[in-house]
Amino acid sequence: MSTTLVASDLDRTLIYSSAALALGMPDAQAPRLLCVEVHEARPLSYMTEDAAGLLALLSEEAVFVPTTTRTRKQYQRIQLPGTEPKYAICANGGHILVDGVTDQDWHDSVLRRLADECAPLSEIRAYLTATTDLSWVRKHRVAEDLFAYLVVERERLPADWLGRFGAWAGERGWTVSLQGRKVYAVPKPLTKGAAVREVARRTGATLTLAAGDSLLDADLLLAADRAWRPGHGELADSDWTAPHLDVLAERGVAAGEEILRRFRAAAAA
Repeated sequence: MSTTLVASDLDRTLIYSSAALALGMPDAQAPRLLCVEVHEARPLSYMTEDAAGLLALLSEEAVFVPTTTRTRKQYQRIQLPGTEPKYAICANGGHILVDGVTDQDWHDSVLRRLADECAPLSEIRAYLTATTDLSWVRKHRVAEDLFAYLVVERERLPADWLGRFGAWAGERGWTVSLQGRKVYAVPKPLTKGAAVREVARRTGATLTLAAGDSLLDADLLLAADRAWRPGHGELADSDWTAPHLDVLAERGVAAGEEILRRFRAAAAA
């Protein structure tokens, strides 16, 4: 019996903040939206009602695996439609959740690889502290003690800082990317793709489908048999492509709905 695994990024792929909805149509033609995340008593993330229905159907037809850079705590705020996923991937592959609980064997294997191949997080944080200032950095953050990111004023970002940081970090086994208002520093072995391949192995998946919009999703898309990216995001901005990748014209929340249609059609085929 064949099993289809669907591994999808969440933010700006399936779910959208109000700022990312890209509702370019007249107000009276805008789709009805479902709030799927509340943070500090305020609605934060949405999908269209049609997308919610498609995801509920997909969760019955395939092994749906939310695959996110979010921490476990941030992921668990989201209430997706449909059957509760048995598997979820958080912290860019640092955690595989099984029925909501971290698989400790996987997490320990990730930690061993990072210790063997990368400079410690403390060294990266020290560089960030020494080379940034409050005129353009709003927040310093560490995610799950695995990677670091900055929330920046993008228009004030010094012209040469990102390149210098990327080169310095690259020599130490880390990758640097600018995505929206965030600068991520992530160990090179910490990838969504590696975690998806592990879930595919466990589930006996014969077909893996994936979608994502950001630079941190590139390895996820490469790990799939078929993949999609929306018409927005860093991958779109850089014209990133692959032989098995379909590029969608849709942008914003409409892209999330179309991605779910493509997932269902491919799983049925």
